[in-house]
Amino acid sequence: MNTESQRLLSEDLVKVLDLVKDADSIELKLTLPGSSYRQSAAALGVDPLEAQIRQVFFFDTPDLRLNQVGVVARARRIQGRGDDSVIKLRPVVPSELPDDVRASENLGVEVDVMPGGYVCSASMKHALTAPRVRQAVVGEVPLHKVFSKEQRAFLAAHAPDGLTIDDLSVLGPIFVLKLKLRPDAFSRRLVVEVWLYPDGARVFELSTKCLPGEGVMVGMEVRKFLESKGIPLSGAQQTKTKTALEFFSAELLASGPE
Repeated sequence: MNTESQRLLSEDLVKVLDLVKDADSIELKLTLPGSSYRQSAAALGVDPLEAQIRQVFFFDTPDLRLNQVGVVARARRIQGRGDDSVIKLRPVVPSELPDDVRASENLGVEVDVMPGGYVCSASMKHALTAPRVRQAVVGEVPLHKVFSKEQRAFLAAHAPDGLTIDDLSVLGPIFVLKLKLRPDAFSRRLVVEVWLYPDGARVFELSTKCLPGEGVMVGMEVRKFLESKGIPLSGAQQTKTKTALEFFSAELLASGPE
């Protein structure tokens, strides 16, 4: 077990367990360095032709005012499915969310755990009929048409004063390949995502979800499986959203006022 994992299990375990008891799920995540992508993909039996294509858009100001207060606005076009959108808040303490928000069937509270850290987020989701997202990002309909009334209220409660959905810029798209695997010698479903950025960079992420109370057990099982495949567990972790927002923010700021 490496130093980062020891730190998580010793210093942060109490905090993680406190969040998890009020969460809906846990997602264990690992991002891999680009140098190990081909080796890891081969070891897991990843076939890119079996992946689902997704197109992901973020919405924020050029200087990322939403992101600065922990709010993410996102919409996706998904191959073979409808569109969807989410307003995400992180970090959160689940017990501190308003009762009506916490009780919403559209709200999910999840603890993401990765080597060296964790974060709890609350996501207000909304399903859409295609091609609503495409219509919004090309300017045929206003951006607020992508988000439900409930999502807009959730955003208003946490965004900087006076900032609304229609004030935001489109950041994206990012193309994503998503593949669900059930590898031999592993009892759970493993999700592989490859995020392809316009500058040629990519983030390769492995993840699996479990119920609150299963995190430590599943974490040990995942570690054992990945180590058996020779997949590195100690690389610096990248967050897909942060990488995307920083890329498109720099692009918007460089292009000047719209």
